Amino acid sequence: MAEKSFKYVIVGGGVAAGYAAREFTKQGVKPGELAIISKEAVAPYERPALSKAYLFPEGTARLPGFHVCVGSGGERLLPEWYTEKGISLILSTEIVKADLSSKTLTSATAETFKYQILLIATGSTVIRLSDFGVQGADAKNIFYLREIDDADKLVEAIKSKKNGKAVVVGGGYIGLELSAALRVNNIDSTMVYPEPWCMPRLFTAGIAAFYEGYYANKGIKIIKGTVAVGFGTNENGEVTDVKLKDGRVLEADIVIVGVGGKPLTTLFKGQVEEEKGGIKTDAFFKTTVPDVYAVGDVATFPLKLYGEMRRVEHVDHARKSAEQAVKAIFASEQGKSVDEYDYLPFFYSRAFDLSWQFYGDNAGDTVLFGDSSPTSTTHKFGSYWIKDGKVVGVFLESGTPEENKAIAEVARVQPLVQNLDKLATEEAPKTCTIYINFKTLAAEAAILSLSPVIKNGSC
Repeated sequence: MAEKSFKYVIVGGGVAAGYAAREFTKQGVKPGELAIISKEAVAPYERPALSKAYLFPEGTARLPGFHVCVGSGGERLLPEWYTEKGISLILSTEIVKADLSSKTLTSATAETFKYQILLIATGSTVIRLSDFGVQGADAKNIFYLREIDDADKLVEAIKSKKNGKAVVVGGGYIGLELSAALRVNNIDSTMVYPEPWCMPRLFTAGIAAFYEGYYANKGIKIIKGTVAVGFGTNENGEVTDVKLKDGRVLEADIVIVGVGGKPLTTLFKGQVEEEKGGIKTDAFFKTTVPDVYAVGDVATFPLKLYGEMRRVEHVDHARKSAEQAVKAIFASEQGKSVDEYDYLPFFYSRAFDLSWQFYGDNAGDTVLFGDSSPTSTTHKFGSYWIKDGKVVGVFLESGTPEENKAIAEVARVQPLVQNLDKLATEEAPKTCTIYINFKTLAAEAAILSLSPVIKNGSC
């Protein structure tokens, strides 16, 4: 096959690729200079939709409704947009070899692609139970959710197993969001996870107690402290049950596994420096190889706010890191510079009528505030993380846009806490019982709409 050559190549077709493409056009990329190579068959889309509205029985999301960059309030980049901009969108093409020294990519069908500058946006892949030799883990109707093809198969299973039973293995993002989606579809659902509470990477026991109680009230059963060790199947190879390590056996027509992911760095092993499981970059997402950048889930980058290298798996970082890298590429070509990436970690989720946001770092001591009863009519509660006398992270359930903006500002500014006991006695995030000494008037103004804050240490 004829070799194809481009000035810029993005390998990967997820969220980061779409936002990078938009930034390339903003920076003035010329027609024919840029190619996106993706193993998926569709143009880049907002992946979070797959665990939310894509599975709803009503108000269902479908393409082209959630192509990037609609998730951040921007223009929806339909497939024809790439054509209009002169961007080669090369779909259904899996890259199986990357030779960074010769700047050559090779596909599964032996096509070769040359580039001058490479942007690695390969994202993550799911961890499969079959990787650990779990008996029956390859049975039909055991699902993982990462791409739109996965979601389509799950939708068909939900329709064919109407009023059936489902077991969700894992208590993180996927477990919580998909358990809710299954329940909305009137599927009898059970969550199973080994940890003492759900979402342990972020939630405290106090935060988790609310969600576990709320989900239980919705009819979702929760089994903690054990794992799936095998699956039963019928004569058609379909899953029939889940065998737990504690000896219990759960009936199941559908099983969804959400036990984590791992960055897709295999193509570049031994060619770029890695750190903390990802490809090491600088604050402009340049790797240790000239003309190679890495963004999103695969990048381990300097998190300026905390002075350390981190890898962040979240759509917000995928978007912003892609834009940063493209700006840095063009600035470098013009002999200019851009500001270092100064990212504030941000995570969020939506399920049922709940919606939480978290900003900052979940390190140090925690203080729960508000009404965290699972039967609360407002669901308004949150948590502060305090480290070295400063608020370094804030979580809020059911916040208004103004309140969510305020907690982001607090996490960024890291105000001093003068009275930790007062922090713990707050009943709702609008009472005046927290004593925080703000560093800036802007931060003070932002938080006053949400929290119980005191000006310069006095109410």
